[in-house]
Amino acid sequence: MTEGAAGTPRGFVRRRALSAHNGATMRTVVDCGEAGRLTLDEPVPHGGTGEGPTPLQAVLAALCGCEAVTFRRTATELGLGYAALDFEAAFTIDIRGRQGDRSVRPHFQTVRVRAIVTTSEPTAKLAAVIAETEARCPVLNLLLDAKVDVRMEWLRNDGGTEESITRT
Repeated sequence: MTEGAAGTPRGFVRRRALSAHNGATMRTVVDCGEAGRLTLDEPVPHGGTGEGPTPLQAVLAALCGCEAVTFRRTATELGLGYAALDFEAAFTIDIRGRQGDRSVRPHFQTVRVRAIVTTSEPTAKLAAVIAETEARCPVLNLLLDAKVDVRMEWLRNDGGTEESITRT
């Protein structure tokens, strides 16, 4: 097999593209082609129109979506059945960084995610899927590589009883 970008075997690298327009406001419209459009904005008190999530909320949403997709693929591969995966997520930033203070990182300081998997599968099997999901999730690993303090809490919901899952 021949090699593609950065020594990656050809056929394994995917490329996706989008375009975005900002009319000198806080609102940016992103055109994702066949996947539709997305509006990113700031809340009205911060100078925006409030017509969409902030860019940082979009990153947090991307983390939840990427975890969900990666979990689904991994669960299918490892034979884990589940009915739902729900997320609660939050982040903190120190706004001095985006205001120009170079001593403060302008991105997330912390990210906290609570993921609740509705399943009756054994805890050990779920823990294996979670560990593999976290190893494979591109957005999670992007944040970790940026040295963001990310904490994922995984819970198993089996008929209303929640159990915390320790990763293997």
